[in-house]
Amino acid sequence: MLAAGETRSLPDEAHILLVEDDDGMRVLVGRILRESGFRVTGCRSGAEMWSLLSDTPVDLVLLDVMLPGASGFDLLRALRAKGTVPVIMLSARNEEADRVLGLELGADDYVAKPFGRPELLARIRAVLRRSTLAPVPSAASRPESLAFAGWRLDLRSRALTDPEGAAVDLSGAEHDLLLVFLEHPGRVLGREQILEMGRGRLAAPSDRSVDTLVSRLRRKLEPPAGTAPVIKTVRGTGYMLAAKVERT
Repeated sequence: MLAAGETRSLPDEAHILLVEDDDGMRVLVGRILRESGFRVTGCRSGAEMWSLLSDTPVDLVLLDVMLPGASGFDLLRALRAKGTVPVIMLSARNEEADRVLGLELGADDYVAKPFGRPELLARIRAVLRRSTLAPVPSAASRPESLAFAGWRLDLRSRALTDPEGAAVDLSGAEHDLLLVFLEHPGRVLGREQILEMGRGRLAAPSDRSVDTLVSRLRRKLEPPAGTAPVIKTVRGTGYMLAAKVERT
């Protein structure tokens, strides 16, 4: 499992762990993924998932919400407490509250059943790209990090450090959202602009999901008491990074 801030090149044959208790669905999704060039390991429960993760490196977890024992949401909480392996939630429930909860807990995407083969594969590839590729091309003229309000984002390792120098864990979606703000400091960004500037990297199916993702990021950038927030809400318009950005 990838630790916070750790990156690696996109694997030739990405390994996906599929956690799904419905035997028919697990077989079907597993077949789709294998036919598309992925390596797949399937399991039926959280207990089996932890057993596999203890000695098997994976590049992405496809996690069903309704599972025997611990739910997919419970397992997602535990996964996020341990590391930053990409997670896509799968659920027969397409309620906005469930999608928002999944994103709040740190899921990289949420796919409602029934889903088509093209949509599932596109979402998996998008999450893998943004979790393994550097955010900018490697070149001598490119900055190695962006500094703002005492914080620093390393563009090569994707690591974020706070003003005290402590590392702060970011999910793939949180990193990409922060990068959008850092690329447009002082500019008010609406929800549609944020999605467009994310160039498809942000898995946000609705305006509410954008708000949820911004809220998650703002909590991690919580300023000391009595100081202004780094990301401001502009009522009725959108959000703005209220800090000067230095490229180093």
